[in-house]
Amino acid sequence: MERNTPPPAVSSAQNRRGLFPDNDPYATGWLSTGGPHEVFYEECGNPNGKPCVILHGGPGGAINPTMRRFFDPAKWRMALFDQRGCGRSRPNASLDDNTTWALIEDIERLREHLGVEKWCVFGGSWGSTLALAYAITHPERVESLVLRGIFLLTERELSWFYQDGASMLFPDAWARFCAPIPPEERSDMIAAYHKRLTSPDRRVQAEAAAAWSQWEGDTISIRGPEARPSKFNEIDFAIAFARIECHFFINGGFFPSKNWILENLDKLRGIPGWIVQGRFDVVTPMESAWKLKSGWSDARFEVVWDAGHASTEPGIVDALVRATDQALKL
Repeated sequence: MERNTPPPAVSSAQNRRGLFPDNDPYATGWLSTGGPHEVFYEECGNPNGKPCVILHGGPGGAINPTMRRFFDPAKWRMALFDQRGCGRSRPNASLDDNTTWALIEDIERLREHLGVEKWCVFGGSWGSTLALAYAITHPERVESLVLRGIFLLTERELSWFYQDGASMLFPDAWARFCAPIPPEERSDMIAAYHKRLTSPDRRVQAEAAAAWSQWEGDTISIRGPEARPSKFNEIDFAIAFARIECHFFINGGFFPSKNWILENLDKLRGIPGWIVQGRFDVVTPMESAWKLKSGWSDARFEVVWDAGHASTEPGIVDALVRATDQALKL
């Protein structure tokens, strides 16, 4: 039987690579956006190395030291930044002027500020969404893409995770997610949460944010709740994470059409890429990664059979570290 798309590579549990050693930033700062936001950024690794920009997930997450460890610090010049409203960027948890297009402008602003001509763009989950949107918008600035846990921000993906799909695999966690929402509002969980996460009452925000963040934490890894990022337990982080994530989702990622990324894959032609996907990822199921690969012939596709969504699962780490080493050779 003839195949239209070659089968994906499959990661083996043998001889897996680990993360590179811890490394500290050699420069940090805040970048003015000309509006209400100041974006925190850091540079790590070798100042004379191959440039890359590392995009965190969410939207609403933040950078962390582990993200630097997917790249060889002796050979890469890494740039990381907290997206608007996240982490150390200011003001915290702000939804004003906070859209996908504003974040793409921030990536370009950071690139120009650092004097980079082209770079490798690395991102997982929402970071993959933003990386793809950036590459489609500015293909001339992208040397390569290294992506994990593909999320195209479609209605189908949002419905799967926040309405009917993942709920069947995690009914206990789903019950906790539903608890703050009255039964009569549960037919549209994103709208119900948006109402509470934008409430002027911080206590209402906090209750909703804790439940929203726990749902993602409970489903992120096949290793179980112990793999949940500890920051999900910090209320300030949870509020920013949940508010911004829900804000983007209720607005469809601010994309002009429902399948905007897939409709514009021709813009990626000639850009080499690596797609790493956990077979048992229930946060961003493999269907989206498969669709992306099917429309992007320059990408290599690797499925990790013993992994879910978390970037720190051993098979995901191995595949991403090998990908960044391969990207060095471009």
